[in-house]
Parts: sequence; structure tokens; C-alpha cells
Amino acid sequence: MFKRLFDIIFSLIGLVISSPLLLLFSILIKLESPGPAFYMGKRVGKDGKIFKMYKFRSMVMNADKIGGPSTSADDPRLLGIGKFLKSRQFDELPQFINILKGDMSFVGPRPEVPSEVETYDKDTRDIILSVRPGLTDLATLENVHEAEILKGASDPHEAYRRLIQPGKLRLAKEYVKTRSFWLDIKIILKTIKTAII
Repeated sequence: MFKRLFDIIFSLIGLVISSPLLLLFSILIKLESPGPAFYMGKRVGKDGKIFKMYKFRSMVMNADKIGGPSTSADDPRLLGIGKFLKSRQFDELPQFINILKGDMSFVGPRPEVPSEVETYDKDTRDIILSVRPGLTDLATLENVHEAEILKGASDPHEAYRRLIQPGKLRLAKEYVKTRSFWLDIKIILKTIKTAII
């Protein structure tokens, strides 16, 4: 209950404080590429509920039909402004809306597309989907430069599954088993630091 109250209050504050950036980035995206400024992708939430996650659109239109779900730093689908947004994780700012709605929390395992969740074993799925997915988590801090790790891969998604996903799932389960208010605060502060530096 306290965590949900925290999410509501600080997602509202986050939306107010970031509103100039939300407007600026929306304009820059639309100037570079026709189409909506936001991308809404299907993700799996708590208890397996499907929801639409908001992000700034960092790629060309219909990018999901051109390539796979993983993005490398040299992905040709990326917009110029998209590269900047992803490098600072600013493309995730619209998820304050998901947090306010209750689809997500500030801290929790990052939500995945349904096709990825289907590959999890039952134990992993039960643990990770027992909590709300988050804007950030231990795995996010571990893989700040995920796109750089995938750079140059002939199949970025295969590289993601091999190089990143195992550690990501391990850290997601570790978070669920050890979560606390103070751990959440620590993760939030570290995430802000990585976005600024």
C-alpha cells in the first residue's frame, strides 16, 4: 500500500517536472519523423496481465515489422533523436503515465514482450510476474549500456538472449526476493545518477 502511494505521488511530481522535456522531445521526434511521438508496446505485467507501455518513439514508423525486439546502438531503425533518448534512457519518461495508472511501479523487473515471457520457465515466470514491473531495477543498472553491448551483432535479439537475458532474469528474481523500500530508494537514486552522468 505504501509503495503504491509512493508511486502515485512521485509519478505525478515526475510528470509535472518533466513536462517541458516531454513537450520538447515530442516536437523533435515529429520534426524528424512523421507519425506519433509516442510508442505503445504490449508488455506483460503483474499476474500476466497485458498492458500497453508508453515510450517515446525512438525509431522509424513500423520498426517492429522491420526488425526484432532488441535494439543495438547501431540499429538502422533508430532516429537521430532516438539515439540520444535511448543513450540517456529519456525514452522511458512517458512511463510515469503507466506508473500513475498502476500498470507499473518505479522499481520492479522491467516488463517484457509476451513472446519473451513465454520462453521463461515456470519458476522464473511465477516469481517475476508476482510484482508490478518497474521503470528501473537492478538489471537496468547492470545493463545501462545494453545497446552498446549488442552493437555489431548480426542478430541483436539472439545476442540479447545469450549475453544479457540470463543475468537480467537472475537480477529480477533477486530483486523480488529481497525487495524493500530502502532498496527501491537506492535503485532510484542510482538510476537518476546514471541518467545525469
